[in-house]
Amino acid sequence: MTLFLQDARLIDPEAEGETTANLVIDGGIIAAIGQMQAPAGAEVIDCGGKCLAPGIIDIGVKIGEPGERHRESFRTAGQAAARGGVTTMIARPDTLPAIDTPEMLEFVTRRAAEVPVRIRHMAALTKGREGREMTEIGFLMDAGAVAFSDVFHVTTDTKVLSRAFTYAKSLGALVIGHPQEPGLSQGAAATSGKFASLRGLPGVSPIAEQMGLDRDLALVEVTGVRYHADQITTARALPALARARAAGLAVTAGVSVHHLTLNEFDVGDYRTFFKLTPPLRSEDDRRAMVEAVASGAIDIICSMHTPADEESKRLPFEEAAAGAVGLETLFPAALRLYHAGSLSLSQIFRALALNPARLLGLPQGRICEGAPADLVLFDPDAPFVLDRFQLASKSKNTPFDGAKMSGKVLATFVAGVQVFGQVAQDSGE
Repeated sequence: MTLFLQDARLIDPEAEGETTANLVIDGGIIAAIGQMQAPAGAEVIDCGGKCLAPGIIDIGVKIGEPGERHRESFRTAGQAAARGGVTTMIARPDTLPAIDTPEMLEFVTRRAAEVPVRIRHMAALTKGREGREMTEIGFLMDAGAVAFSDVFHVTTDTKVLSRAFTYAKSLGALVIGHPQEPGLSQGAAATSGKFASLRGLPGVSPIAEQMGLDRDLALVEVTGVRYHADQITTARALPALARARAAGLAVTAGVSVHHLTLNEFDVGDYRTFFKLTPPLRSEDDRRAMVEAVASGAIDIICSMHTPADEESKRLPFEEAAAGAVGLETLFPAALRLYHAGSLSLSQIFRALALNPARLLGLPQGRICEGAPADLVLFDPDAPFVLDRFQLASKSKNTPFDGAKMSGKVLATFVAGVQVFGQVAQDSGE
């Protein structure tokens, strides 16, 4: 089927600009962009001047299958992603059991096949994510792994990590690290400082992130492996990142949308939906992260979607599970930075779509002729109040419950197929 999207405000993160144009989709590919008329027989969608951008590629999505299907299933994650404008999810390996063998990777790949959006999987860097023995990286790559990570289980044995980096380098694999010094971070529920002390919460110093990043970057320098830091959240970590890039190392970095739009004071009176990993930082750090995204020092914005059931969140703050769902809130939360004048729409989609695609070698993330027609149509100014019980995710642990937000996804397309939205279509005949 041929689709004709007319009168769209195209957000192009590659050209870093906006144009009003029509767009032809044929065979799941963007066939033409310009002021042409609709091809004969095409289905016509009037975008009404609303924004059309590349679909979001969300790196670091936790899906509960296998082992924690009660928190999130492939079906509910797929529905949430489509509603949030996420056309590709990069799923994490921190499942029960971990995705650390080709057989387990093939299992989750089969389970993901029925989801309306694209799903690619990371695999664990070490067996069981225990940091003692590296996985069969080559076999896992053959089975479809796009990256390797132990997520929040930071390896304490530097020799094991060095060997894994060396092996990953020899195979051209991407390693995704979580920059934290595990000893300092253990048991922490908040960022150390006056606020944590007044609340009586065990804190972790921001230096833990810098120390963890320094160790990883030293190993990157020795091995030459491609490395992505999943979340940089403190200003003091940015100079090390800049030095690594100046030295020519293949290093990129991400940040979660929560650390761009919230700070440590949002925890308030022990609100566990605001307990995250890493914990929320100071307002100075939050502003530094926004500036780093604007300048390109931080490449990627992600949701770090981490579903948690009610029982694991309705506990004292120290004991409650960390993490928040984010597939549906990633986009409107990121638009807070647009409405605040901190980032342009093209800069936001550079971090949400183009840079993740470049990092993983995917053809998506662009609006150009020949690119896959993975697109999101949205109104950046449409206001709404978020109701967590209306989320498609099984788990409802969002810090944005009851928040006033602006920016609604009107339609989501994957390979030219509308997987979400009620945008009217007319026959071009």
